[in-house]
Order: sequence, then structure tokens, then C-alpha cells
Amino acid sequence: MGRKYIDCRDFPGAVNCTVALSADTDAELLEAAVEHGVAVHHHKDSPEFRQQLLHLFKEEQSPGARPMTSVA
Repeated sequence: MGRKYIDCRDFPGAVNCTVALSADTDAELLEAAVEHGVAVHHHKDSPEFRQQLLHLFKEEQSPGARPMTSVA
């Protein structure tokens, strides 16, 4: 099973946020996403908010499947 991620660019809103978070476990990603959502997007930490976030997690592609990017 690969890493999970959530990307604010998938959910444009009042804050033009470009943060993406990833982790090996749902629990770790959920804690980071909740902290970010509360601090930056002013959501309330609630069971409902946590459930919404869990449903938005995506599976990362394997590194070989990602397009190559050059570093300047």
C-alpha cells in the first residue's frame, strides 16, 4: 500500500492555498490535515470534519509512475 495524500489545490477556496500533505498512514495524514485545516482554513476540529478529510485522501502513484521534473 502506498502513501496517502491530500492537496489543497483540489479544493479552491477563499485562501489560495497550494499545500499538499502526504503520509504513510491515514492516522498520521489525518492529524496533519486537521492541524492545517484549523490553522490555515479556520475549520473547527470536529468528528464530522475528520470524516470529511478521510474521504478526500488519495493514494499516491508509485515513484516510477510520476512524471519527471527538472530541478533548476
